[in-house]
Amino acid sequence: MAEGENEVRWEGLCSRDPTTRETALESVRQIVLRKTEYLRSAKETLSRPSDGLSNGVSLDGMNKLLAHLLMLSKRCPFKDVRERSGFILKSVEELGIRIPRPLGHGPSRFIPEKEMLQVGSEDAQMHTLFADSFAALGRLDNITLVMVFHPQYLESFLKTQHYLLQMDGPLPLHYRHYIGIMAAARHQCSYLVNLHVSDFLHVGGDPKWLNGLENAPQKLQNLGELNKVLAHRPWLITKEHIEGLLKAEEHSWSLAELVHAVVLLTHYHSLASFTFGCGISPEIHCDGGHTFRPPSVSNYCICDITNGNHSVEETPVPSAGSALVSDSFFEVEALMEKMKQLQECREEEEASQEEMASRFEMEKRDSMFVFSSDDDEVTPARDVSRHFEDTSYGYKDFSRHGMHVPTFRVQDYCWEDHGYSLVNRLYPDVGQLIDEKFHIAYNLTYNTMAMHKDVDTSMLRRAIWNYIHCMFGIRYDDYDYGEINQLLDRSFKVYIKTVVCTPEKVTKRMYDSFWRQFKHSEKVRAHGLSFALSCAILPFVIVLPANPLHHQRPGKHHSSSCLGDPRESRAKSRRPRWSVLRNTGISLHPRPPFCKNF
Repeated sequence: MAEGENEVRWEGLCSRDPTTRETALESVRQIVLRKTEYLRSAKETLSRPSDGLSNGVSLDGMNKLLAHLLMLSKRCPFKDVRERSGFILKSVEELGIRIPRPLGHGPSRFIPEKEMLQVGSEDAQMHTLFADSFAALGRLDNITLVMVFHPQYLESFLKTQHYLLQMDGPLPLHYRHYIGIMAAARHQCSYLVNLHVSDFLHVGGDPKWLNGLENAPQKLQNLGELNKVLAHRPWLITKEHIEGLLKAEEHSWSLAELVHAVVLLTHYHSLASFTFGCGISPEIHCDGGHTFRPPSVSNYCICDITNGNHSVEETPVPSAGSALVSDSFFEVEALMEKMKQLQECREEEEASQEEMASRFEMEKRDSMFVFSSDDDEVTPARDVSRHFEDTSYGYKDFSRHGMHVPTFRVQDYCWEDHGYSLVNRLYPDVGQLIDEKFHIAYNLTYNTMAMHKDVDTSMLRRAIWNYIHCMFGIRYDDYDYGEINQLLDRSFKVYIKTVVCTPEKVTKRMYDSFWRQFKHSEKVRAHGLSFALSCAILPFVIVLPANPLHHQRPGKHHSSSCLGDPRESRAKSRRPRWSVLRNTGISLHPRPPFCKNF
């Protein structure tokens, strides 16, 4: 008897056609019941010793199948699939086979599940977005369920990721997922590594590559150095890093391939930051997302506690009851007053260019001394560390130990005027997608702050955006960096710096300690700005004047018809070009009814 989850065809459950889903559900039901009977008979029959291995494999395959059904019963956007999956699980349990149950309390360890949108309670427009995501990935992952606080940004994010991973492009599909594994592993993000290991195998990737980077093709191994520097110290990128990949003889990368790879690396470095920063829980069907042990009286087993999979919340920031609420209330009031005062100062007088440059250097120096009190080294697990080399290499403040690194002025090297047109030449449509994501992240606002409405939050949003860039030595000439210390307190700086530079060290305590009166949706909103990390890093690779990417023509994968004046090509590319993507048909809410954000 063929055992294992691969025997089940899940694709039909992703269809928008109810009849197709019904047929697929019946097929799944029959396979599950057949396996259940096989296991029951194996239990009742005294097997020979040699049968033990086959029974073990059978049980393992059955457990994976049941875990997948559990995920569908909780996370599928189609009601019929959720209900039938739950019914199949109940039928299995009635036949004496133990079924899994979810661990934890929702998509995020930091955000109470009751404050998040529940699958099945979404409106028609959000359902369309959920259905599209489910059809593309075969799952509605926890990142989506947290990011749904901001539908406009979620739609842009899903479009970009879908194009990078699944649409026509320079790199084969299995290379894309393997690069995603490499990038996520550098930040020790087992959540993303596990997801893309599964996707890598699904698209036909060689399982041997997963035994370690040294088992992957030399071409991918060569990408390891760029991955390492991009993830931790991007200001050290030089043209030699690029030339080494373009001129590696039989293992060389084409220009188009390299741009695709760099965009994937920065995308997953940033997504790892979002994953850790929002406390994303393991997917229900993955390791750590479910258990087959029965619940105890207190709703968890001692074995779950030792594995960190339990319902006891991490100790929150010490509070004094109503005093904490009062203090956080005044924090919001004080922040709004500072914004008002800074706006008045702007109107009265403007600092000189020399003064603004001096304030930038001061803020850049100050950022070196922003660190958490529990800033301990995190040792990567073997299942993650095998996907990258030099495990001791990590983030170091770029101006420590007297090392001088020149400041990068946005006016000289920036995504807007240089990177956009270059990416679109070598990998059409991607420049537009990334550009849209950046602009939504920067401009997204609901004009609220905690309990206050009709608030202009542009000053606060710009302070966050520019502080992130400042940590990487990127300066905006027209910005007064003295505003950052006025608007961002130490707890917020600690959190953001940890999320951006060493995301694997983020804790719930850090998350709870900043913006205590703000809603969870507003904190997630700040992560949209932390995706500015991609915007900050791409210029280091793509727009440096000495970069060989600027002096060669596109590779064989794409036409050079858009070469010419960058501004002209950029203007042409500005026209919407979504025909290559699945049309969601969504008219997004100007303000989602289930959240109130700044």
